[in-house]
Amino acid sequence: MRLFIALNFPDDVKAQIKEIIDIVRLNSVQGRFVSEEHIHLTLEFLGEINEDRVYMIKELMDSLEFENFALEVTKPGYFKSREGKIYWLGLEKNDALFRLRQSLHHGLSDKGFKLEDREYKPHITIGRKVVLKDGSRDEEIKKSMSKILIDINKVDLMKSEFIDGKLVYSILFSKHFSDRNN
Repeated sequence: MRLFIALNFPDDVKAQIKEIIDIVRLNSVQGRFVSEEHIHLTLEFLGEINEDRVYMIKELMDSLEFENFALEVTKPGYFKSREGKIYWLGLEKNDALFRLRQSLHHGLSDKGFKLEDREYKPHITIGRKVVLKDGSRDEEIKKSMSKILIDINKVDLMKSEFIDGKLVYSILFSKHFSDRNN
C-alpha cells in the first residue's frame, strides 16, 4: 500500500487554502489543482509499504511526545518543472515542525525504511503543471493571500489509493499531541 505521514488541516483552513487555489486557477491556462479534501502537509513520503510493516510505523508515531503547535502560512511559491510550475504555499520557520519531521525521519530510517535524503522544505502543494496566463504575475497571487494560522494537534499515517478512478486519501492511524495548556 502507498503511504505517507502528514499533517491534515481543519475544514476552515482547507477552505482558506482553497480560495488561494481558486485564484491561481483563474490566473492559469493549465494546471492540475489540489482538491480541498486532499490539502495537507507531507512530513514523510513512504511509498509502497507491505502491510506487515505498518505496525512499525504506528509504534514509532505512538512513541512521539509532542505538544500542540501552530503553523503560519506565509506566501506562495513554486518549483519549476518541464511541464509547468508546481505551486505551493510556504510556511514560517517552525522549530516544532522540524523536530517532529526529524523524529519521524530518523525513527523510520532506524527501522529500515528507505526515505528521501534531501533537505526538508515544508510546503503545501496547491497545483502541478501550472502555466499562468500571459500577463498574470506571481505578485498578484501573493497580494491576494491573507495570513493563515493552522493549529496542529496530531499527525496522521495516510494511505493513498485510486478507487473507481478517483484518488482517495484515508487515515490509517493518528497520534494526538498533548495540549500545552494541561
